[in-house]
Amino acid sequence: MSEVNRRDFMALSGLAAGGAVWAGCAPGGSQGGSGGSAHADQVVTNATIYTVDDGNPRAEALAVKSGRFLAVGSNDDIVNLIGPGTQRIDAGGGTVVPGFIDAHNHPSSAGMRHLTQVDMNIRTIEGMKSALRERAQNTPPGDWVVGFLYDDTKIEEGRPLARTDIDEAVPDHPVQVTHRGGHTSVYNSKAFELAGITVDTPDPPGGHFYREDGELTGKVAELARRPLQRLVPSGSTREQRTEGVALIGQLMSAAGLTSVHETGGSSQGLTALQDTYETGDLRFRMYYFPSGGGGLFNALKQAGIRTGFGDENLRIGAVKYGADGSASERTMAMRTPYIGRPDDYGILTMTQEEVYEAVDDAVRAGFQIGIHANGDKTIEMCLNAYERAQRDMPKADPRFRLEHCSLVDDPLLQRIKDIGAIPTPFYTYVHFHGNKWGEYGPAKMEWMFAHRRFLDYDIPVAGASDYPPGPFEALMAIQSMVTRTDMQGREWGPSQKISVPEALRICTINGARASFEEDLKGSITERKLADYVILGDDPHTANPDAIKEIEVVRTVVGGRTTHEA
Repeated sequence: MSEVNRRDFMALSGLAAGGAVWAGCAPGGSQGGSGGSAHADQVVTNATIYTVDDGNPRAEALAVKSGRFLAVGSNDDIVNLIGPGTQRIDAGGGTVVPGFIDAHNHPSSAGMRHLTQVDMNIRTIEGMKSALRERAQNTPPGDWVVGFLYDDTKIEEGRPLARTDIDEAVPDHPVQVTHRGGHTSVYNSKAFELAGITVDTPDPPGGHFYREDGELTGKVAELARRPLQRLVPSGSTREQRTEGVALIGQLMSAAGLTSVHETGGSSQGLTALQDTYETGDLRFRMYYFPSGGGGLFNALKQAGIRTGFGDENLRIGAVKYGADGSASERTMAMRTPYIGRPDDYGILTMTQEEVYEAVDDAVRAGFQIGIHANGDKTIEMCLNAYERAQRDMPKADPRFRLEHCSLVDDPLLQRIKDIGAIPTPFYTYVHFHGNKWGEYGPAKMEWMFAHRRFLDYDIPVAGASDYPPGPFEALMAIQSMVTRTDMQGREWGPSQKISVPEALRICTINGARASFEEDLKGSITERKLADYVILGDDPHTANPDAIKEIEVVRTVVGGRTTHEA
């Protein structure tokens, strides 16, 4: 077992020491009222409430006490709970749903990137060059210029950003521009020079240097990026990381998110979350995945801490590994090739034996495990390991997770069902990333992000954005799953359409189940955490092609308003 450094130990110690604080003394927590009073701290009346509670599916009012739902029912029922200190919210006929849960996201790193890196969510090559040039002019000589949120299929020139483009804009600084999917980056000549990489450098296992006409294009995929990434400074301070979490919390709260699963976290990210909590600026609940093989995971194992440690605000989740490439960057590992690339089956970043070792280690240490597995080939490898671990070290309810689980078929679905695994396919991808799906073709798209098939197999599929790779707006997710249309109105895999009630469950209670918390949150149910969202329109009756335009009027976490339009 690798040695735990001081930073990992301090982050772990801070979480343990903070447990009592998290458990009910949150800054700006539940409003008013003493535990002994019969009156509610907060009531919402005159609403159309979709509870996602099969025992009480619809209501028109709710009451909150000490951060939990006290009662859910009619206006007449709830007004009886109003006292002198009760906060009254008249929904005016608006729609109320449980708080949205994003079961795969990267808020800590994303927030820091928004603060420190160049936003490359730009639609022209010239616009990207201008943004990089401007940053370089304000960057000390020799320091790196780093961009993120680049998207190769949304460029007006109809071609991707290339090494030569960056060389023209920034010849004297090393530059890294990372695709929003997170699995490929584009570098300039200065970066390759510093890393000692030439057109003759061989591809490493699990990675690829893209070449054209005997030259490097600048694009580098997966593990081939490691020698370049090692040269890029982290570029953030503890204060910036804390500010980043606060910033991303504002953005996500405005989209109605009340819980987030951070997949692949470090001790620095954990510290940033706790620091942000202590300032009162943490706006979502967190299920935090340490990265497999990282210092934080080793520290947790050495301390005997397992999945579930923490409380309702910050809990240690599964350990996260990555076994293949990206769906949006067209590098995921499949049994059949990409359209137009007959020899390209994608990239594996773990071997079967490495997957076996990771799963066995997690199970022995008492951890849930989530493996990034996009392609059908990779999903099969993960299921092989999950089935072996459950046979050799059986657990009552391990809830093995398949992060992304993008391309499936009936035999894989049956195995997922039989082992009780939790898939977290991208829920905004069909709509947002439509230009990429031609490289998979119509036949594969009937089995990608297959929410309909998961539900048909009674698999409790959870909703996930993977932000930055996909937008985190849950209303866009509902529209995407219901319509299966992209931003140009093209349908992709129409057999996988689901209903609004089904999509709402995926975005709420199924997300809670993925973290073993379905008895704590995910529905508007008495005694559950009072996490809910008030919407400006009803997605059940709105134009399906305009669901993403519905306003999030108010977001509430434990009775505390975290966003108000």
